[in-house]
Order: sequence, then structure tokens, then C-alpha cells
Amino acid sequence: MDTITLWQLAALAAASTLVGFSKTAVSGANTISLAVFAAVLPARESTGVLLPILIAGDILAVLVYRRHAHWPTLLRLFPAVAAGVVAGTFFMMWAGDDAVRTSIGAILLFMAGVTVWRRRTGSQPPPEEDGTDTSTRGGRIKARSYGVLGGFTTMVANAGGPVMSLYLLSAGFRKLGFLGTSAWFFLIVNTSKVPFSVGLGLIDAQSLLLDAALVLFVVPGAWIGRACVGRINQKVFDRIVIGATVLGGLQLLVI
Repeated sequence: MDTITLWQLAALAAASTLVGFSKTAVSGANTISLAVFAAVLPARESTGVLLPILIAGDILAVLVYRRHAHWPTLLRLFPAVAAGVVAGTFFMMWAGDDAVRTSIGAILLFMAGVTVWRRRTGSQPPPEEDGTDTSTRGGRIKARSYGVLGGFTTMVANAGGPVMSLYLLSAGFRKLGFLGTSAWFFLIVNTSKVPFSVGLGLIDAQSLLLDAALVLFVVPGAWIGRACVGRINQKVFDRIVIGATVLGGLQLLVI
């Protein structure tokens, strides 16, 4: 890892603060942090540095929203996510920085388009019924598809957040159910990714040293997110998640 300038360190610190905010308020905003890390650091190395920062944010989110998780949804997702993580690990064995950025950016834009289309055609359950469509055959197929994509994107570039955000929105989750289910999901998934990342050489002593300097910035971001989430209207919340996903996808394609 090359020497980091003061301005680059400041950018990474701001992105770490945004990680905390995204974990407790607007999950899709996390793609901006992903893009900042990938712009400051080489794309492959950035995934190893960002992962412990994300886990710190996940822990804070679980502490706040642990009672709001929808476990039937989580249990349906995990097998498909595991398959996606394995596929992502094999992809990372040969993919270069350009391949990582382009593939993830394209997937995020595609998933955002699918979600907008579903919402405009009315092909989603009522927002009051958190996760009810996962009990149907179509819901199970959708859960598996999003699960594989989520596992793949989270392993390749820590970009599973937007994919799962779009899935939870399409399943009709309200804010608290959305945040609680997302918090437990990513704490479990990101923790399980650590051995794979170590094996790929993405996490080492040098990356952990940088993490030690950045992790404290996650806390104020989480506090700000918790203070703001109750003031965000549900429709505004949904639009911010989709908008942040599109922005993050475009950033990955152009940097």
C-alpha cells in the first residue's frame, strides 16, 4: 500500500463517518464510502481496508436495531449469500481493479433500475407487511437471486449493501424492519468474509493499522444516523436509498 497523503486520509475518515451514518440511517449511502475508498486506494486493497470499518458499523447498528430484525427473511437469504460469497472469492482470484469497479457498478445500476420498475408497476407488497412476499414461491426465487448477487457483490467490493437494500425495499420493509434486518445480515455476512479476505491477502497488518486510525470515525456517523432516522419520511427514505445506489454505481463506473 502506497503512502497516504493527509488529504487522502481526511477523505477516508469522512467516508468512515458515512459508513456509520449509512448503517444506522440510509444503507444505500454506503456506496459513496465504497467509491471513496476505491478512489483513494487500489480497488482490490480498498476492500480489505474497508471490511473492518464496515464490521464496526454493523456492530453499532445491531446494538441500536437488534430487536427489529425479520429472521425468516435472513434464514432464507443466507444459503444463497454463501454461494455468492464463494463465487466472489473465485472472481477476486483473477479480477483486476478495472474489472472489479466495472462489474459492481453495472450490477448496482441494473438492480436500481429493476427496483424502480417494480415500484412503478406496483409489483411489490404493501409497505406495512415487512417481508411477507418471502413466503411465496416467487418471493423465494427473488430472495435467492438477490442473495447470490448480494454475496457476490459484498465479497468482490463490499457492495452488497445496495443490493440488499433494494431487496428489502422490494419486499416492503418499513424503516425499522429494514434497518434491523440489514444490521444483523451484514454483521453475520461481513464477519464470515474475514477468513476469505485474509486468504486473498486483502487484510494484513498494514491494512489493519490504517483501520485502527479510521474506525473511531464510524462512531459519530452512527450517532448522527440514529438521531436523523426518525425524522426521515418513508417515501423520502426509499428514494434516498435508490438514489444513493445509482450514485454509487455511476461513481464506480467513472473513477
